[in-house]
Amino acid sequence: MARRYSIPVMSGALTPTEILTAWEAGADAVKVFPAEFFGPAYIKAIKAPLPHIDLVPTGGVNENNVGEFLRAGATATAAGSSLIDSKAFKEKNWAAITAKAKAFAAAAKA
Repeated sequence: MARRYSIPVMSGALTPTEILTAWEAGADAVKVFPAEFFGPAYIKAIKAPLPHIDLVPTGGVNENNVGEFLRAGATATAAGSSLIDSKAFKEKNWAAITAKAKAFAAAAKA
């Protein structure tokens, strides 16, 4: 259905077999989760035999390591709790959330 309506598909996987299976099933990119347990070196290792698969690490990606994941070959990264602090969100502290997002973006760009 996603293909019919030109909606990108990002399947989740962890192992090389799962990543290849997701791509062969039609995923446009594969979300590698949880990335924090293996780090950027894992993305680099996966990209060596599978350079044609777009990888998007998530789970443990933060402003301290986002650049490393991108340099390792990730097409993009995803972040949730490391990007938006739940306390700041509950308090509607938009300034803190904005500052964190800017730091994350700057780290990615660097």
